[in-house]
Amino acid sequence: MKVLVAVKRVVDYNVKVRVKADNSGVDLANVKMSMNPFCEIAVEEAVRLKEKGVATEIVVV
Repeated sequence: MKVLVAVKRVVDYNVKVRVKADNSGVDLANVKMSMNPFCEIAVEEAVRLKEKGVATEIVVV
């Protein structure tokens, strides 16, 4: 069985987020990004399935 895991990049939770001067969104310049913590859990579970022999291939998108 192939396992597909969708991963989302988000602003690191340790970083203080700043709003753009024109209030049109978040200022992403020089901001550290990381993997969504829930996506990390999904990747870990996919690896566990592969180690158990349930999954044959893991695809992370």
